[in-house]
Amino acid sequence: MRRTRAGPNDHLGVLLSTHATSVILAATEGHEGEGGFHTPSISDFFPSAILFEGTIFQIDRLWIIRIIATLVLLSIFVIAARRAKVVPGRFQAGVEFLLSFVRVQIGEEIMGKERSRRFVPMLTTIFLSILAFNLTGVIPGLNLAGTSRIGLPLVLALWVFVTYWAVGIRKHGLGGYLRANLFPPGVPWPIYFILTPIELLQLLIIRPGSLMVRLVANMVAGHIILVLCFAATQFFVVDSAGTGLMIFGALTLPAGIFMTLFEVLVAFLQAYIFALLAAAYINMSLEEEH
Repeated sequence: MRRTRAGPNDHLGVLLSTHATSVILAATEGHEGEGGFHTPSISDFFPSAILFEGTIFQIDRLWIIRIIATLVLLSIFVIAARRAKVVPGRFQAGVEFLLSFVRVQIGEEIMGKERSRRFVPMLTTIFLSILAFNLTGVIPGLNLAGTSRIGLPLVLALWVFVTYWAVGIRKHGLGGYLRANLFPPGVPWPIYFILTPIELLQLLIIRPGSLMVRLVANMVAGHIILVLCFAATQFFVVDSAGTGLMIFGALTLPAGIFMTLFEVLVAFLQAYIFALLAAAYINMSLEEEH
């Protein structure tokens, strides 16, 4: 078999590869005692207990974050209510904008002006609560979204679930509500054997499950990406100081800043989508035909 002689470019590639490998190994060995690069994991969402460990009242860092977010949110609206003026200042105008956004862009847009009036308090509570808990994931010192664990999204999804069942049964009766949802008119009767089980799953599981899983998945993914970017920045810039790996910090730091701004947008979008779908599900329960 004929052998091909290695050229100068091949030797250069080998040397560069060897040098890069030695730099990475040196950085890893140099910081092995300090723990090296710490990757994000699912344990980030289950911090150690602070109070009442092992009981149903166990309080950990995530619970503290939720309490802080709740107190801040309540304080904002108490201050806005007490300082309300006919000509609003910037603070009052910002609060009124959020309230008007939920009322008009979610409630009235989906349900109509008259029908949405009774559900605006619920939709506003859902939107603002999720927004506040989502934003804790990008606030320094908190760095963990209050909605990144399944419990809180589950409670909100169950609230929506109970509401659209209750208003539907109240208006149509149990039989009428199930008939309208499970046997939509205009469908050939053999199709009901396929369609009715799907519609039942949608009423019982898919609607609340999609609300819950979508919110949790986005918050978990966002946290992991942010931790990865900033942990990598610390590793490259601080832990690997004096090595060839420092140059990668020029990439991971801007990426972390960009993803932080992106997570602010995601926090708003997820609150909006949750409240929007809640309004849609309730409105569908009140309609005569679906």
